[in-house]
Amino acid sequence: MAGTFRSLRHRNARLFFFGLLLSNVGTWVQFTAVAILVDRLTGRTTALGVLTALQFLPMLFLGAYAGAIADQRDRRRMAMLTQGGLAVQAIVLAILDLTGTINLGWIYALTLVLGIVSAFDNPARRGFVTELVPQEEIANAISINTATMTGSRIFGPATAALLVGPLGTGWLFTLNAISFVAILGSLFLLKQSELYPAPRARKGGTPVRDGLRYITETNTLFVPFVVFTLVATFGFNHNVVFPRMAREIWGSETWFGWVLTTMSIGSLLGSLLTASRDRVTLRWMSANGLVLGLAGLALAFSGRVWLALILAVPLGLGGAGFVTSFNAITQQECPPDMRGRILALTAVAFLGSYPIGGPITGLIGDYVSLEWSLAYGGVATLACITAMVWWALGRRERETRFTVLRTLLGASSPVAPSPSEHP
Repeated sequence: MAGTFRSLRHRNARLFFFGLLLSNVGTWVQFTAVAILVDRLTGRTTALGVLTALQFLPMLFLGAYAGAIADQRDRRRMAMLTQGGLAVQAIVLAILDLTGTINLGWIYALTLVLGIVSAFDNPARRGFVTELVPQEEIANAISINTATMTGSRIFGPATAALLVGPLGTGWLFTLNAISFVAILGSLFLLKQSELYPAPRARKGGTPVRDGLRYITETNTLFVPFVVFTLVATFGFNHNVVFPRMAREIWGSETWFGWVLTTMSIGSLLGSLLTASRDRVTLRWMSANGLVLGLAGLALAFSGRVWLALILAVPLGLGGAGFVTSFNAITQQECPPDMRGRILALTAVAFLGSYPIGGPITGLIGDYVSLEWSLAYGGVATLACITAMVWWALGRRERETRFTVLRTLLGASSPVAPSPSEHP
């Protein structure tokens, strides 16, 4: 356990992650409340898919450029500006709801604003995490950051589920606005003399192309990046499906928050398991992807809410482990002055794919079935992970894929590969 939380021996890391945890509890309260409000107003899965698309569409178009900007500027100051912008968005949303003037158009517009600000916040805030600890602890800090983000999902959706009835969505939006005091305060109180600032990238040139070129020309990153993008597009649309499943299958809209909570318990476990590893490998990423795909298929056809609550745990574990693994692998590989761009490109792949996967998931939910709107993502995930494992086995110079598979099945004695051949 000491190895799992080794980044927290640094004061700045403790302060930052504590503020981030409190703020993200509020973020997930708002996220859950917005989904419930849109479902009340429309009663259609497609509307939730559009909401998801608007939130993450700016990441698709602006994310890579925002990462280049984060590499060229003070990431701490940039994060303070973007977090302040997110607080203002929450305040406006709360005022509109509490005054009774909220409607679907306002929700869509403010969600788009949220997406634009988040596109710049993501690479700045996540890139700043690498400046809290020395080089040898960056992979652990990245995993702790994911654990903090996913851990907040344990409390945020549960809080929304408990309070949305007695308080209403407007006061939940107010609670999120107040929570930004925690992250802004922690950024202000950090000791700058104890930071490990990365060298800033030079201005000008082709920073986005340089980041893309680095990924495409790095053999250990390109295929995992493609798989990561495809799984993110089709395998992570639970938040589009769950609000409708809660009402239509599980019997109450509040089950949306509780299923998210149990899923977040699994996400926290997945993040911490990844953090406990000295070095994250492609094998670990693949194993978590398999858990994600299988759990998604099982939950889709579970039917009963008590079974969905149980299956949400491995779903969250596999999902968080998969995402955290890829983020850690990229940060182990890339040079310090390119971290913001690489983090931004992974965010584009993960969050920027929602505008594609979200509406597709919504259409399947409305015109095929709610079960298959979740199950198709599990099928796509398993297919992608199988393809990546097949590619990784083909990289072994002293063994063929079939030799390795026969070895795994016990049909022949293993031929030990050299250390450089391990994916």
